[in-house]
Amino acid sequence: MKWRKLGRIFDPEILREQGLSAALMPIAEIPAGPEGMIRVYFSPRDSENRSQIRYFDFDLRNPGAAPKVSVKPLLLPGKLGTFDDAGVTLGSIVSADGKKLLYYTGWNLTKGAPFNNSIGIAEYSGDSFRRYGDGPVMTRTLYEPYCCASPFVLYENPKFRMWYASMDDWREEDRGIRHYYNLKYAESSDGINWQRNVTVVIDYTHPGEYAFGRPFVLKEDGLYKIWYCYRGDFYRIGYAESRDGIEWQRKDGEAGIEVSESGWDSEMLAYPYVFDFSGERYLLYNGNGYGKTGIGLAKLEE
Repeated sequence: MKWRKLGRIFDPEILREQGLSAALMPIAEIPAGPEGMIRVYFSPRDSENRSQIRYFDFDLRNPGAAPKVSVKPLLLPGKLGTFDDAGVTLGSIVSADGKKLLYYTGWNLTKGAPFNNSIGIAEYSGDSFRRYGDGPVMTRTLYEPYCCASPFVLYENPKFRMWYASMDDWREEDRGIRHYYNLKYAESSDGINWQRNVTVVIDYTHPGEYAFGRPFVLKEDGLYKIWYCYRGDFYRIGYAESRDGIEWQRKDGEAGIEVSESGWDSEMLAYPYVFDFSGERYLLYNGNGYGKTGIGLAKLEE
């Protein structure tokens, strides 16, 4: 693959007047309406660093034009004491049985380790996402005692398939407390109750590698393709292929996109999301600072 960067399409500075910052985890949707308009869901942070979910619309034919940002949030942090009371960040949006479902990461602050993550579900209704309940659909278990986060769900009727980040360990190191997590796999018949056998699908390979984030899975011509970000000092975008969605061959060298020499994405590439429009393939991603500098767009050239 070779991606040609089209530039930054969303600068979080536009959120300052609303008391918000950053723009994490973009998800593209092509709504019915004017040709070329794309809706991008994203997670900004409020003044207390709690993430929420909003969207903006932009014109793919003129990506430099000012985007139109939703006036109200689509999902806010949960009730006091719940798994997502410290913030909610996007995972994936999937259509199944006439419903538009959101799978998201819930944030909960803890005393020792900095945070805990679990996975929640909500359904789009009217102009917002409504939680199914105040609890998560996936959280810590006897065999996965740490966080689970960054869910990507693919609906292959009648089965739901999820790839997600699962933490293996918290370690106190010279640079502070560090989390270690790889990508694992789960299945469900109803999208709510999940079966997981602690199946690792993408594991640590490179020296210094300790974390993975935001998998995006596409099934094309019988082949599963996954984009994700992996981290040593900074996130980079990786890529792998599989025939069954469980056993993957990493091909990070074929991801086809690198940091820029300078500017908003010169240190980090994170949280990829791939979408097709009018016969062309595009990639949304975050740059430096885990979304602090905004969202970029790239087009597949080869």
